[in-house]
Amino acid sequence: MPGPIALKLGKDKMYSPFTMAWKYLRYLLTADNGRGHGIHSPFVYQLIREVFMDQKRLAAYELPEEYRRSVLHNTTLLDIEDLGAGSVGGSRRKRTVASIARNSVKHQRYASLLFRLGCFLKARRILELGTSLGVTSMYLAAVSTAEEVVTMEGSSAIADQAEAAFRARGLNKIKVVRGNFDDRLPELLQTMTQIDLVYVDGNHRKNPTLDYFNQTIPLVPNEGCIVFDDIHWSREMEEAWAEICADHRVTLSIDLFAIGLVFVRKEQLEKQHFTIRY
Repeated sequence: MPGPIALKLGKDKMYSPFTMAWKYLRYLLTADNGRGHGIHSPFVYQLIREVFMDQKRLAAYELPEEYRRSVLHNTTLLDIEDLGAGSVGGSRRKRTVASIARNSVKHQRYASLLFRLGCFLKARRILELGTSLGVTSMYLAAVSTAEEVVTMEGSSAIADQAEAAFRARGLNKIKVVRGNFDDRLPELLQTMTQIDLVYVDGNHRKNPTLDYFNQTIPLVPNEGCIVFDDIHWSREMEEAWAEICADHRVTLSIDLFAIGLVFVRKEQLEKQHFTIRY
């Protein structure tokens, strides 16, 4: 389930704990059991068996998990510029690296899932919107076919922390782009011709999420995928997810509750949506 708990103060705020628990229970009761039985799409069945169900502990997980353990004990104080949901004009506050790691870094279960997805897709070019401390970036960089991982972070202090960790570990295929996504993303996309895997974990509001989708999908090839984090985080995020799934360019969408995946498989003539237990 999503990370830090917050009260629902408006539709761009996270659902209350009670509402989130009720939604998660409904998801468990209505989702496919996650083993692929009854799934008639060969592609989705293969995705379930090779990506979702793979619970092996791989050597590729060791480096990012070593880094995760280190940041969980790092008391360095950072001056954070908050450009995400709920911020007003880029508010600033001081937080320790450990606090950010506890509340903002994706759980290993989902970070490793992104790694396996990248391997499954044989992704060469990967874009991440929302670096945080860079744990997920390290997982994405471990994809053997990846030639470049571009990761964007709105807070310079957090980006500096992540980039220092990448360089210390020799992860030179990761490129960090700093700044507000609204300004930097259009500039960045002009320099890219194809993105095989996009992971959106930035501004948890409806309109920015839709903007990121509309800007990146033209560069996603037939074999590519866009992953959205926290699709049930708030009413706004659920509205954004529903519009993305309904978009004519999306032929396949998969709801895993904590994240959502969309594909543009042109050989798939009929639109399909799956809710799968993970």
